[in-house]
Amino acid sequence: MGDVWAEKLTCATQCHRCNQNLSPKDQRILSVYDHEAICMDCKNEEEKRPDYEDVSKQMIGQCLIDTEVQWGDPEGYCFHHFYPFTC
Repeated sequence: MGDVWAEKLTCATQCHRCNQNLSPKDQRILSVYDHEAICMDCKNEEEKRPDYEDVSKQMIGQCLIDTEVQWGDPEGYCFHHFYPFTC
C-alpha cells in the first residue's frame, strides 16, 4: 500500500460504499474489507457483519506486514481502519 493510500483516501470526497458526499470536515474511516474510505454510517453497518471480527483481525495482520512496521504504520494506515479521520 505504501504512501499511495494517504493521497488516495485522506481527502475522499465520497463514501465508497453509499456514495454520500463527504466534506473535508466529515469523518471517514477505512473499510477493513477493501481499504476504501467510507462514511461513519457505513462503518457502523460494516461492524454488524458476522465476519467483521475475523476480517478485521486478518486486515490488521496484513496491514502490519504490508507496512513492515511491527506496531502500526506511523503514517496511520492501520490506525485509520479503526479511528475516524478528516481531510
